[in-house]
Amino acid sequence: MARIGVVTFPGSLDDRDAARAVRLAGGEPVRLWHADDDLGGVDAVVLPGGFSYGDYLRAGALSAFAPVMTAVIDGARTGLPVLGICNGFQVLCEAHLLAGAMVKNKALRFLCADQVLRVENNRTAFTADFAADELITIPLKNQDGQFIADEPTLDELEGEGRVVFRYLDNPNGSRRDIAGITNAAGNVVGLMPHPEHAVEPGYGPGGSGVDGLRFFTSALHGLLQQA
Repeated sequence: MARIGVVTFPGSLDDRDAARAVRLAGGEPVRLWHADDDLGGVDAVVLPGGFSYGDYLRAGALSAFAPVMTAVIDGARTGLPVLGICNGFQVLCEAHLLAGAMVKNKALRFLCADQVLRVENNRTAFTADFAADELITIPLKNQDGQFIADEPTLDELEGEGRVVFRYLDNPNGSRRDIAGITNAAGNVVGLMPHPEHAVEPGYGPGGSGVDGLRFFTSALHGLLQQA
């Protein structure tokens, strides 16, 4: 059984939800603490949502320097699958594992809603179980969810197929409707909406309520193929 590490930072809110999603997908969740200096041999890592370190200074900025992130960065650069959800996406940007940055929502207020996304890239470690151009619905909840980057960076993301998800109705002003991106290798993915809150029939948005589960099964299926 694949072992998926879920990192808890001070202020993480969705670490237990992420661990539950891993379990429902068929993996073994492994709790990792922000002060750990290694990943305990896990096969993939999830950086969950929340307000790590109270979002002091800038969302995700302090977490990027947590001891566990040294191991996450090293692992990501050698192919370890890493998923950053909401605050985790902010951390990945601050750690320079993903391009761009996250700033306050356009309306300068917290947003919470079911969000429709289009799958732009189904060739990453966390999207292989989706169809290209598929529409999925998962919850969105953030206040620093506006993705920004300069035009050359945006052009590069578009040209290399590294935009993974796009909003159908952009709720926060993100450049080019970008909801999630990947690195060049496709093993690191970050997005603002929360797939871990859409993993069980009857308790998630959309037709099936389980669109989020395939983020986690994608990683597990990929790891099984590598075994």
